[in-house]
Amino acid sequence: MLLRGIDQLISDPVAFLIQLLALLAALLVGITVHEFSHALAARSLGDSTAERLGRLSLNPKAHLDPLGSIMLLVAGFGWGKPVPVDPSRLRGGRQGMAIVSLAGPVSNVVTAALLAIPFKAGLLAQSTGGPGGELAAFLLLVVVINLVLAAFNLIPLSPLDGFKVAVGLLPRDMARALARIEPYGPIVLLLVIMVDILAGYGILWRIIGPVVNSLARVLLGQGVL
Repeated sequence: MLLRGIDQLISDPVAFLIQLLALLAALLVGITVHEFSHALAARSLGDSTAERLGRLSLNPKAHLDPLGSIMLLVAGFGWGKPVPVDPSRLRGGRQGMAIVSLAGPVSNVVTAALLAIPFKAGLLAQSTGGPGGELAAFLLLVVVINLVLAAFNLIPLSPLDGFKVAVGLLPRDMARALARIEPYGPIVLLLVIMVDILAGYGILWRIIGPVVNSLARVLLGQGVL
């Protein structure tokens, strides 16, 4: 996202700084809700590991991952600090782990839906001009960030949530086959991100963009990307 704002940084640094601060605030909301929900789901299913480590908290400091936050700012996608979960303590076995993993993306969609209510109700316009324009712009940004976090994290590639959701819900033989490629997931993900940044192919955006736009049309009545 920062890469797309270089021209504005040069032409209007004040506006760029304001947008950057708004983006940081939106990230704090999205990532905090996401990781807190993982911890809450784990605790609800019997594993208090995250709670003991201070992750059952709405304090952003407990959940921010430096590299993941930087990547979200620079490239438009990223992650929070992984919530520690002990699968042996969870009720429901691998399905319980799938529920814990799914809780984060679902919480982001719910957050986006709640913040979209003023727009659907006609209380705020989606244009940034006129009265309430600053508030509308910020709420729209939070909605978009939450939808991006949800869609990105549901990609079935380790270490993203979608991988553990797939392992937990697929038939056992297919889940075992998928689990064998888990060590290669971070490498593949990093390579795709680097190719997108350096070559501008937009591979990840082609994957998550349609999901984000579809959700935005439901919540806001129009796409956002």
